[in-house]
Amino acid sequence: MCGRYASSRRPDDLVEEFDVVETRVGTALEPDYNVAPTKDVYAVVERPPSARDDEERDPDAEPHRQLRVLRWGLVPSWAKDPSIGSRMINARMETVAEKPAFRRAFASRRCLLPADGYFEWYETQELTAGGKPRKQPFFIRPKDGGTLAMAGLYEIWRDPTRDEDDPQRFRWTCTVITTDAADDLGRIHDRMPLMVEPDRWGAWLDPRTARDSLLDLLVPAAPGRLEAYPVSPAVGNVRNNGPELLEPLPLDDADGRPDPPGPPDQETLL
Repeated sequence: MCGRYASSRRPDDLVEEFDVVETRVGTALEPDYNVAPTKDVYAVVERPPSARDDEERDPDAEPHRQLRVLRWGLVPSWAKDPSIGSRMINARMETVAEKPAFRRAFASRRCLLPADGYFEWYETQELTAGGKPRKQPFFIRPKDGGTLAMAGLYEIWRDPTRDEDDPQRFRWTCTVITTDAADDLGRIHDRMPLMVEPDRWGAWLDPRTARDSLLDLLVPAAPGRLEAYPVSPAVGNVRNNGPELLEPLPLDDADGRPDPPGPPDQETLL
């Protein structure tokens, strides 16, 4: 699964990198080095233009790329209680096209969720004071320092308790699509977020893309593109938030980590 990630890019940087033509961001989000479920996150979507979100849209209008702020944890449009979103932070690639909670969004409401990288926890051989295996967090990111474009879905939930003229009556939420982890990363955790390569962003985001071809756009990250290294257990507490959470942990402070392959000068990487 993907349950924590880091997102520190500024809106202007994301607008340039993702060729966004319209920014629907009110107040910019602070850099977040410990993004957790139910937090607000940046998302790139493509939608037909309109003056307001509640206006009827022309289905034949050309969609354009927008940067928005969504809440992590998808709330299906048919949900009676928005608290369901806390259990909908990930959608499995194997079932995303059929599951009732995700299939409508998969058909026409797809997004990209920009991230610096994501966290996973590796179960070590060492036991805690309570007798349970100690879990060592790892940060996984692109080796070139670029942005990770995670494949996601979004939904728009209408809050029946709010008035028609209440600007907060629509709740925009999202989920991250996951797949089996690549061999090296699979030693940390068996699942990982799916990435969308830049040459496929347009087809993935376009709500008009044929449903039958969507899964072909999603592929695991190319071998060797990602790196992973141990980080401080402080990331386990969502109240901790700062760039120090991404600092590599000295190797002798990360006992029980998976054995890293490759030459000695890459020993902090998987």
